[in-house]
Amino acid sequence: MSSGPVTEERPADAIAGLLASLSLFASLIGLAYRPARLIPFALLLAVIATGMGGRHSRLAVAAVATGGACFVVGMTVAVITNNPVF
Repeated sequence: MSSGPVTEERPADAIAGLLASLSLFASLIGLAYRPARLIPFALLLAVIATGMGGRHSRLAVAAVATGGACFVVGMTVAVITNNPVF
């Protein structure tokens, strides 16, 4: 009889997942509203979530990639449409 590996839930795993999902949300909001204000903080949250690691590491990596892409696209759209960046 065998069983799978026992994984212990750490509170840091839950916090990392929360930070990564908050980062994704802030990045997508920053895409439409003032990208230079919101997206750098979203990227900071994503990097912190990535550093915490744990069970949600793929979500944190996705948050970093999404934040970077949203920053580039958001700044490009803001400059082309003459919307305020800050």
